[in-house]
Amino acid sequence: MKHYLESSEYIDWQSPQVHQKALQLSQDCTSQRDVAEACYLFVRDEVKHSYDYKLNPITIKASEVLEQKTGYCYSKSHLLAALLRANQIPAALCYQRLTFQDDRPPFCIHGLNAMFLENIGWYRVDARGNKDGVSAEFNPPIERLAFETKLTGEFSYEKLYCEPVAEVISVLTRYSHYQDVADHLPDRID
Repeated sequence: MKHYLESSEYIDWQSPQVHQKALQLSQDCTSQRDVAEACYLFVRDEVKHSYDYKLNPITIKASEVLEQKTGYCYSKSHLLAALLRANQIPAALCYQRLTFQDDRPPFCIHGLNAMFLENIGWYRVDARGNKDGVSAEFNPPIERLAFETKLTGEFSYEKLYCEPVAEVISVLTRYSHYQDVADHLPDRID
């Protein structure tokens, strides 16, 4: 479990700004669940999805996402993991393979999180941000993710990752414009 609490290059919860934000979010909370929900709602509702809002720069590290208040689903999941870990809630990165638009191929990898909650265990959440046709909620133990895997070729990866996968880091470091990232989203994890 300790790996799901670590600070790292991309989930840099020990950076002063991320650590301070994590403490601020948990300040008035009375339970682990309250802390988890506060962190989740902040990332889902206060950090804009880069593609939805047509925003640059492309962020990767949790501290960058917090500073810029924008990120792709992957980057938003890095920030959520960092905020949770800073509050001593184990957090993992999760991925789904989904159709990109119009419920048909091509496919892309979507990033989300899992958190370990007392009396529940691992619970997946999706902080990508709600919009028309996309509604994710925090309601443990019931998962309400942004996207269902319902079409042939769509699925959720079962593995819980401590760190971002190479395919995600590659696209986020290679391109500097939100449209270029959208045009080159990875379609699978090796």
